[in-house]
Amino acid sequence: MPSESIGGAPGTAVRPAVDGDCVAHFTRRITAAGASLVRTESFATIPEAVRAFLDELGFSYNLVCSGERAFDTIAWPAGFTLALRTAADGDHSSLTGVVAAVAETGSLVVAAAHHSPNTLHFLPENHIAVVRTSQVLRHLEDVWRLMREHSGMPRALTFITGPSRTADVEQTIQIGAHGPRRLHVVLVDA
Repeated sequence: MPSESIGGAPGTAVRPAVDGDCVAHFTRRITAAGASLVRTESFATIPEAVRAFLDELGFSYNLVCSGERAFDTIAWPAGFTLALRTAADGDHSSLTGVVAAVAETGSLVVAAAHHSPNTLHFLPENHIAVVRTSQVLRHLEDVWRLMREHSGMPRALTFITGPSRTADVEQTIQIGAHGPRRLHVVLVDA
């Protein structure tokens, strides 16, 4: 894979090239890692994207979700139940925002916060993450720059690349071993 040097001096970091549209690159990387993804035009169309995902799996419209301010503007149709709280045993689906997404690795970046507890992206078997196209960064280092410039370092920062998996037991892939069995990204043109 071609790479680009930062600063050009010996000993400087070398980043993999992320050619062209970094949103398209992110989309390819995260779906290759096993996540599903749907792109939508606005926050108003998020409920339909979530409904389609849950219908395909046969799950109810009961979501435990983070307290993203942007979610307050969404008109959820009848039948949806959204609980703003930490996830608990028995919660099947969570809905969260992200701090950023990384094209280089196809990763979501979530920060632990009062309005977005870590349990939301570890406990439920379905994690639905809303990502704005404007949140897609080219490289991992761009996340650290973003943290320093805008919000400072949170207590915990998690990088999520696809559904949870492990091959610890007899080298057999197990999906959902340490987190959600399914990761669904709703990519919003915003």
